[in-house]
Amino acid sequence: MMKSIHIKNGLLIDPVNKVNQIGDLYIANGKIVSVINAPYGFKADEIIDAVNKVVCPGFIDLSTRLREPGQSRKATFKSESVAALSGGITTMCLQPDTNPVVDTSAVAELIKELAKKAGYPKIFPIAALTQKLEGTELSSMLSLKQAGCIAVGNANQPVRNLLILRRAMEYAASHDLLVMFRPNDYWLGNNGCVHEGYFATRYGLPSIPEAAETIALAQCLELAELTGCRVHFGQLSCKRSVIKIHQAKKYGLQVSADVAAHQLHLTENSIIAFDSNYHVIPPLRTDADLQYLRDGLAIGTINSICSDHQPHDVDAKLGAFPETEPGISSLETLLPLMLDLVTQNIITLEQGIATLTSNPARVLRIDSGALTVGFSADVCVFDPSLEWQINTDNWKSQGHNTPFWGKTMKGRVTHTIQSGHLAFTAS
Repeated sequence: MMKSIHIKNGLLIDPVNKVNQIGDLYIANGKIVSVINAPYGFKADEIIDAVNKVVCPGFIDLSTRLREPGQSRKATFKSESVAALSGGITTMCLQPDTNPVVDTSAVAELIKELAKKAGYPKIFPIAALTQKLEGTELSSMLSLKQAGCIAVGNANQPVRNLLILRRAMEYAASHDLLVMFRPNDYWLGNNGCVHEGYFATRYGLPSIPEAAETIALAQCLELAELTGCRVHFGQLSCKRSVIKIHQAKKYGLQVSADVAAHQLHLTENSIIAFDSNYHVIPPLRTDADLQYLRDGLAIGTINSICSDHQPHDVDAKLGAFPETEPGISSLETLLPLMLDLVTQNIITLEQGIATLTSNPARVLRIDSGALTVGFSADVCVFDPSLEWQINTDNWKSQGHNTPFWGKTMKGRVTHTIQSGHLAFTAS
């Protein structure tokens, strides 16, 4: 039997139901049973005092890599699910570039089994758009959808030509499948590791122009209009991408977009020379790009923030900057980086919570991301004023590859409830 939980005296924030007030939340049998008013005869097995804390829906992360199956030396479902829960994340979308690739029902079932064993059932695999992510032959999207895949995408791998991409989008549209597309022209990118700008020129590094992203995005937008496919553009990084998404929404295309949290705080000017923790794809771009990303988030052109979590072992980040593997371990910094935008008055707290909860749920079309009576009780309780330092004493992820290591963050999760189960309590 699941425990009944009473969360009392917290600041309840639920953008979907327009709740923003001090009050109580009641949970029983894995579901939310009441907001504000106690249900008749309710008896709590557990009481959480949330005075001076925010109570909101659990966070939904649209792009993660957990390194299983295939690279358990870097991380595991177990290690990263603990990290996710400590960051208030109750649902994760897993990119398809695992080993083996998520291009068969058997691999999708394996992921679900690994999630179950880790005690974190809400890991939704994204199916490969093409077989083995090679960009040449379409995957069996319908069977992958039936096996529990939430969407289809090709991760960071290129689709070989636009005809294949068109056919894939037509197939996806015919089965009402969301396509998650990370815009990057592989050939224009030319194996670059930083933005084509000042930093690349100064240190002689291979670079990725803004056009690599915007050209790929423009082509996909044309095909979205042609095919009627729902497309979510992941991890945008530059000004002109925001402008193009804004125009596409204005003309009624079924598109949405997210941005990785670190892209809202770091630019090429933030990079410490030879520190590969700043090696990310898409690369950190200019101050103007960062400002447009923030503005796009504030007005809703970009509707979600993701972690783009990519844990690595030490070896992956050793060597010359271009030779290291890109990516940041970022589940645990998702909340404080969002809260920093609130502190800077770029977005409101309610907007920030929406970018991590109701907006991703709307993209995925799942009944989650809200404190709605009858919904699965996925709840995050956090202290917005609590300061903590990123170090080995409090870091849960197996990957320590973050440019924020040693930095002091503001905002920390104290309790995470997943499907009515109190899955994390801060010590």
